[in-house]
Amino acid sequence: MQYLAYEMTHAMLAPMRLGARIARRALELPFNPFTGTPIARNVLAACEVFENVTRRYGKPEWGISETRLDGLVVPIREEVVYSKPFCNLLHFDRDTAVLGKRYDPKVLIVAPMSGHYATLLRGTVDAMLPEHDVYITDWVDARDVPLVTGGRFDLDDFIDTVIEFLQFLGPQTHIIAVCQPSVPVLAAAAVMAGRDDPCQPASMTLMGGPIDTRRNETVVNKLAGEKSIEWFERNVISYVPLGNPGFMRKVYPGFVQLTGFMTMNLDRHINAHMDLFKHLVKGDHEPAAAHREFYEEYLAVMDLTAEFYLQTVRTVFQEHALPNGTMLHRGEKVDCSRIRQTALMTVEGERDDICGLGQTEAAHDLCSGIPVDEKYHYVQPGVGHYGVFNGRRWRTEIQPRIREMIRTIQFKRRTATKSVSLPYRKFTDDRERQFDWRAVEADTVKAAKNGKGAKGLNGVKPISGPVDMNGEPAE
Repeated sequence: MQYLAYEMTHAMLAPMRLGARIARRALELPFNPFTGTPIARNVLAACEVFENVTRRYGKPEWGISETRLDGLVVPIREEVVYSKPFCNLLHFDRDTAVLGKRYDPKVLIVAPMSGHYATLLRGTVDAMLPEHDVYITDWVDARDVPLVTGGRFDLDDFIDTVIEFLQFLGPQTHIIAVCQPSVPVLAAAAVMAGRDDPCQPASMTLMGGPIDTRRNETVVNKLAGEKSIEWFERNVISYVPLGNPGFMRKVYPGFVQLTGFMTMNLDRHINAHMDLFKHLVKGDHEPAAAHREFYEEYLAVMDLTAEFYLQTVRTVFQEHALPNGTMLHRGEKVDCSRIRQTALMTVEGERDDICGLGQTEAAHDLCSGIPVDEKYHYVQPGVGHYGVFNGRRWRTEIQPRIREMIRTIQFKRRTATKSVSLPYRKFTDDRERQFDWRAVEADTVKAAKNGKGAKGLNGVKPISGPVDMNGEPAE
C-alpha cells in the first residue's frame, strides 16, 4: 500500500505540475507585459521550485565524454562489457588512438547499492580516469527487473557479482568500494583468498564503509540495530505496483531511503530550496545551476530487492557478523585473515554522520594476514560522508593518496620487495602535504630494487608517472 500511495500521489500532482509549466511558459513570453516584473519573477521561481520537489527523477546520465591526460583531451566511450540482470559492468574506454599504447592499472569501482544510482560516483570516476583503466558496477533499479528473469538478489548474490567481475577483469585488478559495498567487497576478497583464486584483487580501498558499526555509532546505525527484522519488513518493504517491469517484486523503495536521508538533515534541505527561490528571483544563475545539478542526482533513487536489504540490515547492523567472525557466504565462513595478496587502504571522513570514525578502519584488525607495510589508513579532515568520494577534497587530498597506493603496489608486486616490519600508519594532513615526494623518488626505486622495501604511503612516495603492465616505468 505504501508504494501504491506514493504512485497515486505522483499521479494526483501531475495536473498541478502541468499548470506550473504552463504558467512558466506564459510568463516567459517576450510579448507578455508582466514578463520581467517582480511579481513574474516570484511566480516563475515558485513554479520551478514546485516542479523540482514534486517531479520524478529518472536515472541521470554519466555525462563523462572526455578526460585530460598529459595535456591531451582524450574522448571517453561508455561500454557495457558484462551484463547481469541486476548489474552491468560499465567500462569507461579511453580512446587508444589518441593515447597510444598504455598499461594503466585496472580499477573496479563498486558503487553503493543503497538507493542512489551509480552515477552518484561521477566525480569519483572522473578523478580516476586520467591514470587508470576504470570499470564500475552500474546497478539496475529492482523495479525494472521482471520476476521471471531476475529472480532473487541478496547479499550473497552481491558478493558473487563482485567475484564474477574480478574474475572477468583478470589478475592485478584494484578494487575500490564506496560506502555500503565495503562489507561485501571485503567478504569477496576473503572468499577468493580462501580459494586461492588467481584473480583476487591486487589492492582493496574501502571508503566510508560500515565494517564494524559498533564503533562510534551514528543515527543510521542505531535505528538499524534497535528495530527487529520483522519491523523493517512490515514498515519499509513494499511490492512493486502494476505498470513497472518488476511488478509484484518485493523491494525496499528508493523513495523510503531518500526520505530517511533527507529527514536526517531536513533543515539543510529546506534552506537549500529557499535559497534556490531567492537566487531565481534575483537572477543568480550560477548558484541556481549548482543546486539543480546536485538535486538532479540526489533525488534520483532506485529500489533495492527486499532480500538484499533485509539480509544487509541483519548481517551488518544487527549481528555484526563480519567483525564477529560469524559471517557466512553460501555456507562458507568468511575469514578475512586469509587475505594475504591484497593490499588494504581505508578512507574515512572526519564529519561522516553515516559511517562513524573507526567503522571502516576496523578492516585492518580483521585482515591480520596482510603485510603491515601494505595497510594504509587516512582520515580526511573537514568532510562528511559525501565528501569522501566527491568534491574538491576528494580530488586534491584523497584520490592522490589512492593513486600512489595503487602505484606502490603495482611496483612492489613487480620487484617482490620484502615487507617492512612497521605498523600501518595513519596519514597526517599537513606533514603529508608539505612532504617533497620528488626528492625521495630516486631513493625509493633504488631501495626497492636492492630488496630493502619501498615504504610507499608509509613515508616514501613510490614510482610515479606511466607504468607498463608489470609495474615498470613506461618508456
